[in-house]
Amino acid sequence: MDYVKALVPPVVMAAFFIRLVMTIVKSQGGPNKGKEDAAVDAALARAEAARQAPAAESV
Repeated sequence: MDYVKALVPPVVMAAFFIRLVMTIVKSQGGPNKGKEDAAVDAALARAEAARQAPAAESV
């Protein structure tokens, strides 16, 4: 019976983790995908511009 007690926590954690991954995968895309992609692209563009701005000023 000790082996059952030892296996329950990892099995429960694995089940919750699998459910979390399934929820994340299911929530990808949908009607807001374009808006989310645009927000990420804008954030990356701002980060790239900020990274290049100090280099341009030091020249």
